[in-house]
Amino acid sequence: MGCWKPLFVFIVLLSVMSLHESTIAFAEEKIPTLFDPKVTTLENGLEVVVLEDHRAPVVTQMVWYKIGAADEPPLKSGIAHFLEHLMFKGTKKLKPGEFSSIVARNGGRENAFTSQDYTAYFQNVSADKLPLFMEMEADRMANLVLTDETVGPELQVVLEERSMRTDNDPAALFGEQFDAAQFLAHPYGTPVIGWRKEVEKLTTQDAVDWYKKYYTPNNAILIVAGDVKAGEIFALAKKYFGPIAPSNLSKRERVQEPPQLAKRIVEMTDKRVRQPSWRQSYLAPSARSGDQKNVRALEVLSEILGGGVTSRLYRDLVVDDKIAAGAGAYYHAGSYDPSTFVLYGSPTSGHTLDDIEAAVHSIIDDIVANGVTEKELTRAKKQMMADAIYARDSIRGAANMFGASLASGETIEQIVNWPKQISEVTAADVQKAAQDLFDERRSVVGRLMPEPVKS
Repeated sequence: MGCWKPLFVFIVLLSVMSLHESTIAFAEEKIPTLFDPKVTTLENGLEVVVLEDHRAPVVTQMVWYKIGAADEPPLKSGIAHFLEHLMFKGTKKLKPGEFSSIVARNGGRENAFTSQDYTAYFQNVSADKLPLFMEMEADRMANLVLTDETVGPELQVVLEERSMRTDNDPAALFGEQFDAAQFLAHPYGTPVIGWRKEVEKLTTQDAVDWYKKYYTPNNAILIVAGDVKAGEIFALAKKYFGPIAPSNLSKRERVQEPPQLAKRIVEMTDKRVRQPSWRQSYLAPSARSGDQKNVRALEVLSEILGGGVTSRLYRDLVVDDKIAAGAGAYYHAGSYDPSTFVLYGSPTSGHTLDDIEAAVHSIIDDIVANGVTEKELTRAKKQMMADAIYARDSIRGAANMFGASLASGETIEQIVNWPKQISEVTAADVQKAAQDLFDERRSVVGRLMPEPVKS
């Protein structure tokens, strides 16, 4: 259990791997529809997605709730993640911990995770055990039992998790401060695990209220991937989830970030820091809220700038100039609300954070003025497709990708058409996306440094 941001992956044709980067073709006929998801919606609003994959007699079941940390009310940060823990504490039918013990006895694996935009639960099991696990998952959607005796100790577990993962890690603490500077109004500026002072005050009633309001079929997605047949899964879903009554949910709305008009700088020192680091983030659109052509161009730009050892940042800063021990970029297009595009680096001995920042901006300025090369564009597209191929062997990969995307407001069509949209990105599209993105007034610069040595 814990906070987790799943990798956004896609299954593509193995034939792509055999093509040389200078001749690889992305014509429409080379990019067929790669998924054939079967989808239905029950009368109570539960969306059911089935991804048939008959290579092995195993299955992944995932239930995604379209509610996350960014939906929490004021002064209740951490409640989404806290309830994730409490979902294993028993129902009217199962004693605390019995859910997990049944999964283990039947040779299955399970876990759960919370993000800003959703909370998800999954089991990896043999296909013949799916009816049992679907019955149990439906049971805890409708019949969770929470008491002070079970809630109190779990709150201490969550606080200890925060201590271990965040409070004892200067990089994690810095990340919280950085996000809080990027999002002054939007709840993405609040950590998923919550601020300690607020988590300490969470109560059993807070958990019960959150559960009753949001853990309903019309706010959930059931994803089943593996050695199953869609018709049989639809029947099982109707049998176990169908009787659960929907709730009256209001439209999902959050406080939005006002226009950022000034560059922000966050500097933090900590005696535990051994390696200083630099990062800069720019506000960027998400796939749900932004122009699809621009979003896909930003994904390609992220690969060109930060996609491994052949990327511009790594090649120039680490390999050629040797001023950085590491450098890269990333962009998460799958958030519900506007996201960020981040560049980062850590200096080698004898170099400074200023050196890193200057080198990164030299590369940005060049792309804005001159664009990217066709060779870079082709390499980036090929690598994005290859990365997806490597992930295809995990049945959970496809289930996770569909769930995360749908829970964040994207559509089946957007998911299925991703390879085609990537294939259509041009060098001109990437340059324009960079020109729109890299506005210093809409950015945050972060510097994490060791505490100065006292003389």
